[in-house]
Amino acid sequence: MYYVYAISSLKRRYIYVGMTDNIERRFLQHQNGYERTTAPYRPYKMILVEEFITRVEARKREKYLKSGVGKEWIKNRVNI
Repeated sequence: MYYVYAISSLKRRYIYVGMTDNIERRFLQHQNGYERTTAPYRPYKMILVEEFITRVEARKREKYLKSGVGKEWIKNRVNI
């Protein structure tokens, strides 16, 4: 299984969208500062997780959610 997820910074207005095959491990990597891109915005809360059977499907959804329209969709769907 593949997961597309969105995390939101609890300190600043920042949403990160990513894809993984292990959602728990990936969230901990962000939360513990192992990712240079997201480390300055810690701590996080998980605001969205979607599950996909294939990597291709997950990547397609991730690309959409990373777009401006996709980020707006997240903001409207999730109470941030």
